[in-house]
Amino acid sequence: MKVEIWSDFMCPFCYIGKRRFESALEQFPHKDQVEVVYRSFELDPNASYKPGVSMDELLAAKYGMSVEQAKAANANVTQQAASVGLTYHMDRVIPANSFDAHRLVHFAAQHGKMKDMTERLFRAYFTDAENLEDKNLLADLAAEVGLEQEQAMAVLESDAFQSEVRADEAAATKLGIRGVPFFVLGGKYAVSGAQPLEVFTDALDKAYREANPLVMVNESDSNDGMCADGSCDLPGSAK
Repeated sequence: MKVEIWSDFMCPFCYIGKRRFESALEQFPHKDQVEVVYRSFELDPNASYKPGVSMDELLAAKYGMSVEQAKAANANVTQQAASVGLTYHMDRVIPANSFDAHRLVHFAAQHGKMKDMTERLFRAYFTDAENLEDKNLLADLAAEVGLEQEQAMAVLESDAFQSEVRADEAAATKLGIRGVPFFVLGGKYAVSGAQPLEVFTDALDKAYREANPLVMVNESDSNDGMCADGSCDLPGSAK
């Protein structure tokens, strides 16, 4: 069963939602049969690194609130992150464009490192307060997860994997996805947002049952003394 996750590295709820989903998946009895694929989504394709501009100021300007209100909102997000074991430093986060980071994930996917690269990029942004628009940094992060640093830099300096990012975004548009995180399970069930663990657990169960319907097989020669008419009762029970 495939689970596709659309997310953006600039989205604080995407990292929180990722961790909640992972917790649900860890408890899922059929987790070994689940393939997780991360899809690209840019919340602001026109975003760019502006030295000296804080996340508080950016949030205040975007939503027409005061900087103090923005700080309170970011403090709330930080608490939510902490509840799932994540450390956010929203006061030091560097707003930037995420396109190259998404390209890097597609490069990593070719080498079996999609999950590792995705996790490292989220941690670099929200915990380490790194600038994900810095190609040198991105190449270093690629090396940290076991990719060839020079090859990663060559990819970043080229236009490689642009079409893959755009294809993910086009698929999101076709599905009507307007915000992230967005999870599609088994190609049929969807979860929008960083939902509680039990929501992901329920979605995994439903998607798995849909993909693996129970097939009843009658085996008449398997009946014993407690079985008749194609079914068996517990000892002492009445038909």
